[in-house]
Amino acid sequence: MVNIEEILKTNNVTVTDEQKAAIVKAVKENYKTISEFDKKVEKLETERDGYKEQFETATETLKGFDGIKPEELQAEVAKYKKAAEEKEKEFKQELEKRDFSDALEKAIGDYKFSSEYAKKSVMEEIKGAGLKLVDGKIIGLNDMMEAIKGKDASAFVDEKQQKLEQSRAKFTKPAGQSKDGTKISMSELMKMKNENPDMDISQYME
Repeated sequence: MVNIEEILKTNNVTVTDEQKAAIVKAVKENYKTISEFDKKVEKLETERDGYKEQFETATETLKGFDGIKPEELQAEVAKYKKAAEEKEKEFKQELEKRDFSDALEKAIGDYKFSSEYAKKSVMEEIKGAGLKLVDGKIIGLNDMMEAIKGKDASAFVDEKQQKLEQSRAKFTKPAGQSKDGTKISMSELMKMKNENPDMDISQYME
């Protein structure tokens, strides 16, 4: 593009350097080149297209509310808000149930149950008792386990009785031997009695 200085020179207009600087300054302040004008137009067209797109989107959105009264719209908003809150509550409850179940499974790991059915029954009773899980621990679990053992001892393995029966099995006569049973020395009987104070050793004495 030809600038103002070249235009003056082409038309044989002679000016001083001071006049030339003043003319160039005035032109820049009051006029734009075609290139600058095109850039400005392009920017305005881009902004216009953006506003047009936003307007069309807003128009389509508003069409969805055609015929809907304000009070009906508020009711719909309240309905969806309540549904979202209920879903969030259900999700939170499911997470709490899962965490409680995992903590319970770990906490009763040291207990020996008489059967898998007994274990599941005890777990279900605990889950329905409303105990709370705090920092990974179930508050009141130990007391409840003792209460359950007190009212339904059959759900648990009696380790003392189990040990006694295992000891008896060691000294019971093997199959095929005489009805009198296998003879056991007095020292062995005393050892059995010491290990199992409740054991009746009279059956092994002659």
